[in-house]
Amino acid sequence: MNSPLFAILVKVTVFTLMLTIGVNLSLEKLVSLWHTPKKLIISLVAVIVIVPAVVIFLLSIFNLPPHSASVLAILAASPGAPLTTKRSQMAGGHISDSASIQLTLALIAVIITPLTLSLFYTLFDLDIEQVKILHIAKQVTQVQFIPVIIGLLLQKFSPNLVSKYGKILNLIANILLIIMALVLLPVAIPLIFQTDRLSIVAIVIMAIASLATGHFLGGKAINERSVLAIACLARNIGLALCIITLSENSAKFIPTLVSYMILGAIFAIPYSTWSKRQLAKKTQNS
Repeated sequence: MNSPLFAILVKVTVFTLMLTIGVNLSLEKLVSLWHTPKKLIISLVAVIVIVPAVVIFLLSIFNLPPHSASVLAILAASPGAPLTTKRSQMAGGHISDSASIQLTLALIAVIITPLTLSLFYTLFDLDIEQVKILHIAKQVTQVQFIPVIIGLLLQKFSPNLVSKYGKILNLIANILLIIMALVLLPVAIPLIFQTDRLSIVAIVIMAIASLATGHFLGGKAINERSVLAIACLARNIGLALCIITLSENSAKFIPTLVSYMILGAIFAIPYSTWSKRQLAKKTQNS
């Protein structure tokens, strides 16, 4: 997990995935969520209000170790994961819808993350340092906005280049994602066994509740429901890691953080499979 080569692989993979979004989608599609205020408000309430409320409830009823409670609080306060769009596509969601909600959440994370963490600080004895807005803005800008902006600029000034190499870039991004998963899993899975059982129970409840929240508030269409369900579940691990590293002895937070990342992905698999099957049935019947 602390290998410089692995860190480089993660950065290159995320950068390529975000660049692919910028290359393949217009600015209008990236802000499409903003054109439907009701949908925007419901999505924001689901991701940045209800999911943190679930975590507040869990921390209130479970006597979790301070480091585990801190990680769940940080995850609740960290929306807009860079892999949201890719994971939503795997669940049958439209790329434009998922990219729009992902970038919207990343944008508001600059304000929402410190505010949400402040709420957790007042309610619980967290084992983490206070986080500054500028620190979050820097991380979100570097990881998400810069590659997307580069992609949009390539669309505008080099459309022939984008047309020629856009699909190749998408293929490279998918290959890098697979390589990253194959490298991560052998190291990450043992870390789950370093997490106490009560924290695992809390993580499982958080993951299931997040999926359910997005699914039931996502609208009538199954592809819209799956987009919001994944957006609620997929917390920004990179941003959470940046916040964690501000504290001394940050290594103690890693097992709980990795446990959510792995278990969240595991619970997303059956939901994504079911969602795609429902979408296929609807397409066949129409």
